[in-house]
Amino acid sequence: MKHVIQDSGGSRSFPSPHQFLENASTRGDVLIFIGEAAGRHLDDVSPAEWTAVVVELTTECLGVYTGESRGEEGSNVLGFARFRLGDAEPTDLVELVRQPRSSEAAIAAAREVFETAGFSVAVCKDFAGRILDRLVRPFFNEALRRLDEDLATADDLDLTVRLGLGHPEGPIERLERTGLDHHFDVSQALFEVYGERAYAPARRARVAKQRKLAGKT
Repeated sequence: MKHVIQDSGGSRSFPSPHQFLENASTRGDVLIFIGEAAGRHLDDVSPAEWTAVVVELTTECLGVYTGESRGEEGSNVLGFARFRLGDAEPTDLVELVRQPRSSEAAIAAAREVFETAGFSVAVCKDFAGRILDRLVRPFFNEALRRLDEDLATADDLDLTVRLGLGHPEGPIERLERTGLDHHFDVSQALFEVYGERAYAPARRARVAKQRKLAGKT
């Protein structure tokens, strides 16, 4: 199964050269749009000419680009995102987004292309934030709130999570390493969609974003 890449620039999944991009063909079975304007290029192609067309997403739903109707939407157009926390390098996890009536052949083809390249693929339904962001953003927000409440020092909060849960990093050190302002952006986007307190950006994330906007780094 061969894949073709159309890159509009500014990809979060592939911010730097990668073998997956280098191994792309000029002709193939799966067309993959990457970059900040990925979804807007769907109108430039005929999806019927491909086994699968896969669009890079950030926090938004695939339906923003394909449209939705009565819960019956779906075709050979899928979404994807390679999980990345803030400024950290992207992981090798690809979240592949399907809709209720998505083509099983398209899902299989897209999965094969990514897995052949060494990625692990998790298939999820078309919800803003997909799987990981919906799981980890409330966790990070709660850690930041507990720090504000003086439950423990940042060092002790991180130590407890590392030793108690076996995480390689604690939540505070991970967010500070990858960018609290990025956490604000994702949490705020999910809060606007779901309206749940768990996604409301914690105070420290909001301050980090305001400092970024003020040119303070």
